[in-house]
Amino acid sequence: MYTIIDGKKVASDIKNEIAQEVVRIKNRGGKIPNLVTILVGENGSSKSYVANKLKDCQEVGFNSSLIKYDENVTEDEVLKKIWELNNDKDVDGFIVQLPLPVHISEHKVIEAIDPSKDADGFHPVNLGKMMIGLPCFLPATPYGIVELIKRYSIPTSGKSCVVVGRSNIVGRPVSVLMSQKGIDATVTVAHSRTPDIASLLREADIIIAALGMPGFIKAEMVKEGAVIIDVGTTRVPAPETEKGWKLAGDVDFASVAPKCSFITPVPGGVGPMTRVSLLRNTLLAASNK
Repeated sequence: MYTIIDGKKVASDIKNEIAQEVVRIKNRGGKIPNLVTILVGENGSSKSYVANKLKDCQEVGFNSSLIKYDENVTEDEVLKKIWELNNDKDVDGFIVQLPLPVHISEHKVIEAIDPSKDADGFHPVNLGKMMIGLPCFLPATPYGIVELIKRYSIPTSGKSCVVVGRSNIVGRPVSVLMSQKGIDATVTVAHSRTPDIASLLREADIIIAALGMPGFIKAEMVKEGAVIIDVGTTRVPAPETEKGWKLAGDVDFASVAPKCSFITPVPGGVGPMTRVSLLRNTLLAASNK
């Protein structure tokens, strides 16, 4: 029988821990952490995600605000706002919600953020520190994945871990974290140019799927007792639902779950952990001051 890894429950536990820390900060007259979000355009997934982040901040007692631009905002205007936030002593951490419109360079935007306020953990300085195991702000989704694995006491030392996907946001950083001392997995990164991914996956003790292809991983690709972490969150049509769509993971849950020891659902698995990791980074940024 498999265990469903309940990201909502773990995220709720962590939020309670953060809320208690905020109370302690208040009681000693300290500064309440402040997280700011920049949102450009009308991407439905981004708007929903940002709304949840603002709700999370409210629940733990953080100060938070949203700066919204329409899709036609210039790159210079966004960079100017980032410069202002970098120099605003009241702002502890901020994020620029991705994806951005094509006329705005994500690389320029990420590199413009002060690394000490980089709540998303995307800045090259933070990624570089993560590579060599120095204290830093970890990328939110990989941070959340590792925390889930730890809190469910899933064995990782010496285990074979296959990460499917090589994005800078999830695939590459999570492969680094899974191989670090204390976790000690043996990690392989698979991607679109990897021949015969199925045979690679069948040897894996832990599979982290982060490629954005709904239902890609089927039961025949997974060995008995594997641990499955599904990072996929693709909107697929679902006329039977009120919204007309639902979130689908990269794993065919119905067929794969019975073969697993542990598996994350979509939604309710990795997603809530990504958001709570932003809170943890912001708390760290505030405490570093």
